[in-house]
Parts: sequence; structure tokens; C-alpha cells
Amino acid sequence: MAAVEPARSGAPHSGPAGSGTASSALQGIGRSRFVLGMVLAVVLPPAVEVLVTLAGYRNFSIIMLLHLAVAVAVAAIGGLWPAVVAAVLGTTLLNYFSADPVGSLSIADPSTLFTLLVFLAVACSVALAVGLATRRAEEAARSGAEATALSELSLRILSSDGSLETFLEKVRSRLAVDAVSLLAGTSPAGPGSAAGPGGTGSAAAGRPGRWPGSNTEWTVVASAGTSPPVTHAAADHAAVVDSRYTLLINGGPPAGQPFSGQHQRMLAAFGAFLVAILERRQLVASRQDNQRLSEGNKMRTSILRAVSHDLRTPLAGIKLAVSSLRQEEVRFSPEDERELLATIEDSADRLDHLIGNLLDMSRITADSVNPLLRGLGWVDVLPDALKGLPAGRIRVELPPNFPRVEADAGMLERVVANLVENALKYAPEADVVLTARAGEGIALAGRPASEFRVVDQGSGVAPAAVLDMFRPFQRLNDSQRTDGGRNVGIGLGLAVANGFTEAMGGTLAAEPTPGGGLTMVVTLPLWEGPLP
Repeated sequence: MAAVEPARSGAPHSGPAGSGTASSALQGIGRSRFVLGMVLAVVLPPAVEVLVTLAGYRNFSIIMLLHLAVAVAVAAIGGLWPAVVAAVLGTTLLNYFSADPVGSLSIADPSTLFTLLVFLAVACSVALAVGLATRRAEEAARSGAEATALSELSLRILSSDGSLETFLEKVRSRLAVDAVSLLAGTSPAGPGSAAGPGGTGSAAAGRPGRWPGSNTEWTVVASAGTSPPVTHAAADHAAVVDSRYTLLINGGPPAGQPFSGQHQRMLAAFGAFLVAILERRQLVASRQDNQRLSEGNKMRTSILRAVSHDLRTPLAGIKLAVSSLRQEEVRFSPEDERELLATIEDSADRLDHLIGNLLDMSRITADSVNPLLRGLGWVDVLPDALKGLPAGRIRVELPPNFPRVEADAGMLERVVANLVENALKYAPEADVVLTARAGEGIALAGRPASEFRVVDQGSGVAPAAVLDMFRPFQRLNDSQRTDGGRNVGIGLGLAVANGFTEAMGGTLAAEPTPGGGLTMVVTLPLWEGPLP
């Protein structure tokens, strides 16, 4: 529970100011209704006597019932003590105006005295019952409002992103204070001692940012309101949330006076919710850290596997060809030399491509990709993207004067190159067609966009395996072999293409090609800036 204390005075208070029945009644009914009840207690009994006198009606029993009704009405409005005043005043007026001898406070008949005493007792008893019932009703209404506020607050917390500023603004508005700040304390003795001496001390006046007589350092975590307090000395009130966190409050009751019991209960609940928010944020951060560590471990394991097999294959080819050419005792024909040199070149190109994808994937994983976006046409990146690929198997069917897209030239070239290379590998018996389209119905986050399609007529991919295609180090049927029985690539091409596409603000999707095969669709927003 949050312990609430006045911050500037440093004097702890554990409950509402004052004591006794009058104070309790005043707190239960409210000052304005108490004052109104007192006014009616003084005004209504004489008014009853004036009305019955003007009407010439002097029935003692009926007039007594009228005064009883006045006492009940005053009790319902102002509580017990105004009703007691109304009953005493009504008894006095009954004695003076209606009991013999009329016009005197003396009583001739003992039965009349007994009647007046019974009337006074009944009026006070009824007033007490009505006042208590009214007070209980008021407390129930406040408790209901408090429960509604806490329920609404808990729903907001569960459905929100856990913003501390939003939470503190809610606390400020519910308590009707000017400003609220959340401070976190750190101490050389450890976080358990950050709540001050004894762990439950108040934020009394002292050195800014420290507990009096301690080395605890306080830092502002979040705040809400106008000119929120940043030190304990600048706050009107302080609420210790737990051993580390404290709420500083400006406004509310005057400095040196505590909050009401209702507000203290709400502060205790707010403190519990606040701890829940902080723990939720810590859990989310911990989960994200664990996820990054897990992904990093998987990446390192996959890289080790790639290095142990896929990267060693082209190195072995280069070393074998070079060793063969360096043998002085063996003479190779010009055709054999050209074949060995071609092996070296192909293996070096393959090694360069594999290392490039590994480096690109590491950049994507480390969130260090910063695209330089500008207006580009799809056709602008094709010469570099298709370099080294079999031109006879690639059909470019891009329409002329196609609108430019918002992209990074280097990243877009890598995306297109990886997609085309992937299509050539898994559709070895068919051509790869490159098309693009834009216009109505093609949009990305509300912006007009363009699609670039890489269409092949290969074996296609099962719908259940589409998502796995974009994961690092995933190949279509890892046991499948292509390019003369050799495993081609290490499964990074589509992962790199997807990462670069998302970094440029686009999407990469896979669709089945009509008649069989796979179509990769790159969607990027159209360029809206000036043309070069």
C-alpha cells in the first residue's frame, strides 16, 4: 500500500485530520450539505410555527408531527447534528407556542413534558437513523465511483501500451491535483534501501533528490500535469509506492494535511497498478532481450554451419584449380586451362555472393540498415542486378515510362538479384519473366504503390512453406539438390530480399503462378518527390 505523507512539512499523518463524531459526520456528508442542513434546522421550525399561526391551526399532535418531518428532512440533507438542532428547536417552539401555558416555556401538565421529551428522543433517533443511512448511501456511492474508476483504470492499463505518462495523467485527473511525478531511487546500499530510512519514510524536506540523512539519489521517471515536482522539497505530498519508487504530488489538500481516506485508498490502488506497469515493462524488455539473444544464437549456429559446408565448397574448388595450374610437371591443354580458370572465377563469384548475403543478413539482424531513399525506376537497377546471370533465360517485360518508386538503389538491386537468382535455381527448365504494374488497387499504407513481379514456372512452393521461405538459412527442401547435384546457396537470398524490402518501407510476398510455379511480388510506394 502506498503510504501518503505531506512532503514539505515532513510530519507523518496516518489518517484524516481531526477526530470525533462531528468530524466524521462532516466528512461523510460534506461541508456544503452540513452547512445547508444547519441553515434549514434554524429556518424550518420557525417557518412551521409561522405557517400554522397564520392558518389559525393549533392542533398540538399535528404540529408535533410537522416538526418531526422537519427533523427527518434536515437529517437527510445535513446529517445528524443539524437534525438534532432542528429537533431541539422544534421542541422549544412546541413548548412555547402550543403547550399550555402558551407563550411561556413553563409546562403546566407533566404529561405534556413527557410528550415533548418523547418527541425529542424520537426526533433525535429518527435523525440519527436517517443521517447514518444518508452517510452510508454517500459512502456507497463514493465506493462505487472509486471501484468504477479503478476498473476503468485497470482496463486502460491492460489495453494500453504501458505508457507511464498516460497512467500518471489518469492519476492526476482522478485525484484532482495539479501535477504528479514518479521518482526512482537508487542507493549505494542497494535498491532495497531506496525508500528512505526504515523503508517507509516520507519524502520530507531535505537536499534535492535525496532523503534526509541518506545517500539515495532520485531521478524522475515520468510526470504529468503543469510544473510537476522534481524533488521532494518541491512537492506538497509524497506517496511511497514500493521500496524503489515514490509519487510526488502538487495540489490536493493544503501542504501539511493528508489526503482523505478515500483518496488514500485510491493512491494505494494506483501504486499497485503502477508497480504492475513497471513490472510489465521490465518483462517486455526482458523478453525482447531474450528473443534477440535467441535469434543471435541461431544466427551464429547457422553461420557456423554455412562456413563449415557451403563456404568451404567454393574455397575447395578455387584451391583445387589453383593447385592444379601450379603443378610444373603437368601440362594442361588450353581448353583445360580455360576450364580451370572458369572454375576459379565461378567459385570466387559464388563465394563473393555468399559472403555478401551473410554480411547483409548480419546488418538486417543488427537493425543497422539505413536506406537512402530516392526516386528509382525498376528498369534502372536491372543492369547491375542481372549481371552474371544467364540472359537467355530472363525475359524483361517492363512497360515503358513506368512511374518511379521510393527505394535505395543498392538495396533494390540486391533484392532483384536475389529474387531472380532464386527463381533461376528452382525453375531450371523455364524462363524467368520480370514484369511490373501500378495503378488503382495497388497501395501501401494508404500511399499509391507499384509492384515488381518475378515469375517462374518451376515446381512452386506449398502454402504451408511460404512463411519459412523468408527465414534465414532456409532452403526449399533442404535435401533438394540443383546445379548438377550440388547444394546451391545457404538459404539467405529471400531473407535478405525481405529484410531490405521492409527497410525501404515495402513488402515482399509470394504467390502461386497460374499453371504452376512461384511469383515473387515486391511492393514499394511510388516516389512523390521531384524527378531528377
